[in-house]
Amino acid sequence: MSLSAHQSARSGSDEWLTPPEILLALGCFDLDPCAPIDRPWDMARQHYTIKDDGLSKQWTGRVWCNPPFGKEAIKWLRRMAEHGNGIALIPARTETKMFFECVWGSADAVLFVRGRLHFHHVDGRRAPFDSGDPISLIAYGQSNADALERSGLGYVVSDSSKRTT
Repeated sequence: MSLSAHQSARSGSDEWLTPPEILLALGCFDLDPCAPIDRPWDMARQHYTIKDDGLSKQWTGRVWCNPPFGKEAIKWLRRMAEHGNGIALIPARTETKMFFECVWGSADAVLFVRGRLHFHHVDGRRAPFDSGDPISLIAYGQSNADALERSGLGYVVSDSSKRTT
């Protein structure tokens, strides 16, 4: 079984935690605008949950964004591209409208994660099944592209046209 659409039919939830080793490899974040309501660890200093409607709130600082996978994900990625400072975790579906609109030509770097991630339940337990999709980390802002390079989590493709000399 996989976490297609970032959810499991068994759990009935689309709230899944980012594996802590991913966050540890990327450094500290100021805001997670789409955080699970219940979580055993923090993804950032400040969190917005579904109750807060993170898309309607002001985003400040370095943002971590692991949106619900599916049709709504493009809204979150548009907002990340507009904000321009953070890293998003999304399926590596490079041919989709979302990638063409919000990643290719907008992001500073893309990291293709090695292997398939196992997300965690909101109680902290690691899911026994993998994500079902290859995962990518999308960096907006050069410091976030640098964080992807340092992370060792996979293969990074950078947008060299955005680099200043």
